[in-house]
Amino acid sequence: MAPGQEPWPLDAEGFRALYDRVRRTPADGAASRGALDLITPERLVLAAREVRSGRHVSLAAPVHTGVAPDDPEPARHRMTGVVAGAIDSGALQFARDRFGMDVHSDVNSHLDALCHVVYHGTLFGDVAAAGPVPRGGEVLTLDAARNGIVGRGVLLDIPRLRGVRWLEPGDQVTADELAAAEAAQGVRVGAGDLLFVRVGHRRRRSELGPWETAVARAGLHPGAADFLAERQVAVLGGDGNNDAAPSTTEGVDFPVHVLAIHAMGVHLLDYLQFEDLVPVCEELGRWSFLCVIAPLRLRHATGSPINPIAVL
Repeated sequence: MAPGQEPWPLDAEGFRALYDRVRRTPADGAASRGALDLITPERLVLAAREVRSGRHVSLAAPVHTGVAPDDPEPARHRMTGVVAGAIDSGALQFARDRFGMDVHSDVNSHLDALCHVVYHGTLFGDVAAAGPVPRGGEVLTLDAARNGIVGRGVLLDIPRLRGVRWLEPGDQVTADELAAAEAAQGVRVGAGDLLFVRVGHRRRRSELGPWETAVARAGLHPGAADFLAERQVAVLGGDGNNDAAPSTTEGVDFPVHVLAIHAMGVHLLDYLQFEDLVPVCEELGRWSFLCVIAPLRLRHATGSPINPIAVL
């Protein structure tokens, strides 16, 4: 989509057709780890070959702890333990920390588990939604990723493709643009890959300041789900919410979340940052890498803060 071009809307019928087209049914109709099953041992061994320079880069933004237009309830962090005035007393002391956050905020880097999206009363795989934890155990909660997510990561840089510093709020990335970015960067997304799509959200926020992201942000057009399904992507991550706002899909505010998580069983990584990775990729002349994601060991959780590491 050219800069400034209006994204085409999807009516309810068109969205349902797209949903049915990309839907992934777990084996035997049972709930599973979703698209994480696409990261086979053989594909993981191949992903390890992406490590050639030994350089490693974080894809997470620093945890935000101040009130902002995009973060009205910021994470809370404070150091505790050391008694004021007693540091030089000679007694042994330990500095400690207390931390709390809204995992699914509009600023902090986090992972969405498969139980995060309830659509028409169900979760991925037609599992009935019963409160915050699905019936049938923990298979769709964060526990599905308890051993971490490790695989071949691919970064597609859309502002680089368009020749701009960032995409403006409301801009949407199409499936054709994802394919064009592949060609321009000399890389191809394959089965079981962890796909990362840069829209420049973090750069815009850093240079212009925060804004009310909930009502205006760049992201993928729902039609990009065809690309995800065709390439059998295992994980999708973005430096924004992955969904654009405002939504142009009739009756669905977060169509990409519904398509990725609910229809395809793809874990989402929201509000990452790629500003440290891009110059390394440009310097090395490649846009694929080994990626390691280790969420917290939280039981019955819908998501977790994360610090993905790209190893090149």
